[in-house]
Amino acid sequence: MMEREEAFMREALRLAREAAADGEVPVGAVVVKNNVVIAVGRNRRETAKNALCHAELEAIHNACAQLGGWRLWQCELYVTLEPCPMCAGAIINARIPRVIFGASDQKAGSCGSVVNLFELPYNHKPELVGGVLADECAALLTNFFQELRDKK
Repeated sequence: MMEREEAFMREALRLAREAAADGEVPVGAVVVKNNVVIAVGRNRRETAKNALCHAELEAIHNACAQLGGWRLWQCELYVTLEPCPMCAGAIINARIPRVIFGASDQKAGSCGSVVNLFELPYNHKPELVGGVLADECAALLTNFFQELRDKK
């Protein structure tokens, strides 16, 4: 199981690196169905000038388009950073049953770090797996923000 999770997380990391190359906070996400990546997303807030352009939302949007419906009940979401409240809400609403994330987010993480929205009495409670390739995911973020500080 861990080998499969790491393989999909590496794909999310590839997308996060693409985001960083475009000056975006390096977060990547993939939606998997039946062990196949069906949709991807990465942060695009800066380039799109839109607060909604998080990696998870882009991946969920693309998965819905790919599958022709809003219920992603047969899918898993892999994301390099613990989802924020907005993305956790989208995961709940899309009925994604399993979320796998890399690095924890002590500032906005809504899957256990600041709060766990999946523990609240919503009608859908995704299973969480955190810490997959956490060091690599965290290092990508740390290096990105260090480079931004160095440029100033």
